[in-house]
Amino acid sequence: MKYDFDQVIERRNSGSSKYDYARAAGKPLDLLPFWVADMDFRIPQPVIDAMVERTKHGIFGYGEPREDYLDPIIGWYKKYFGWEPRKEWMVFTPGIVFAVSMAIRTCTKPGEAVLIQRPVYYPFTNMILENDRKLVNNPLIYKDGRYTLDLEDFEKKIVEEDVKLFILCSPHNPVGRVWTPEELVAMGDICKKHGVLVVSDEIHEDFVFAGHKHHVFIDLKEDYKDFTITCTAPSKTFNVAGLQLSHIWIPNEDIRNKFKKVLYSTGYEEPSVYGTTAAYAAYSEGREWLEQLKEYLAGNVDFVRSYLEEHLPAVKLVEPEGTYLLWLDCSALPYDTAERQKRIEEQAKLWLDTGAMFGPEGEAFERVNIACPRATLEEGMKRFCDALR
Repeated sequence: MKYDFDQVIERRNSGSSKYDYARAAGKPLDLLPFWVADMDFRIPQPVIDAMVERTKHGIFGYGEPREDYLDPIIGWYKKYFGWEPRKEWMVFTPGIVFAVSMAIRTCTKPGEAVLIQRPVYYPFTNMILENDRKLVNNPLIYKDGRYTLDLEDFEKKIVEEDVKLFILCSPHNPVGRVWTPEELVAMGDICKKHGVLVVSDEIHEDFVFAGHKHHVFIDLKEDYKDFTITCTAPSKTFNVAGLQLSHIWIPNEDIRNKFKKVLYSTGYEEPSVYGTTAAYAAYSEGREWLEQLKEYLAGNVDFVRSYLEEHLPAVKLVEPEGTYLLWLDCSALPYDTAERQKRIEEQAKLWLDTGAMFGPEGEAFERVNIACPRATLEEGMKRFCDALR
């Protein structure tokens, strides 16, 4: 490979949340982290080069993206997903969680219902509750090691709770599902039928494993454009979350204008100079790096699967279809959640995202970020298995 993903890079004392947040979180400082979803890999060299060149200019006033800024981004979606969004649909936000909060404020009123599908990315829950909305849960069905939708309950909850907004996680974090077109259309048609706005978080879209394909929800049917906000970002794909930049696509002009009004009320609508510099370079020249990275991550999945089968077969890997976050089924272990957590933290000296964070449905699970060098992953899995065996 051109890129060396085996290189272990010291990230402590670099201002990294993944490595340096332990003290503020009340965690021991010697934990090996596999929790938050960022990668322990250097970003593509063309992106580094572009940021270094921009730094040499030496002036960092208020930023304005270059005129052709969106060309490589739209080209990326057209080439790899068959979707061609229009430039006027796009709104900058500093992050997707921020955009979800803006969408909730734009399209619902305090006390109105917002639906999610647990176990799911926990900031969705936080944004619903912190904005004084009613949380409605349509739990995923877990059977024979795989997650599926409960469409009957999905529609029932929408009707009975008078749901106004649905937050779709696609690909799904943490269970790793890449939804099929049939599954997406089934949900989309129900939302259309009952006038439910969809906020589709597609941040993990570029991490899909062989045999699966990500489908852009809004592009499945023409009329989905009327009621969908699509959230994308370079942050997961290219490991640039710290640059605070997301691309939010809203074809419906009325919804887009209302979204912008709420966004402008925060005083935080301008993109950063480094964020746009990095994104332009990444979507223009970052594909080779991404393809090599995906190959490396597939090897990490194979490693975890084999290691668990050999050293701790009671823990089952929920086979991932997408994302670089593995969902481990620990239900066969002879420990309750508290004891399992104690062993992971105190004996294994690991920091994972415990499944309970994603909702009660996740209590028997652990989420592990495998976007790290193989040596780091091997050390983590050895500690995990030794502590829980």
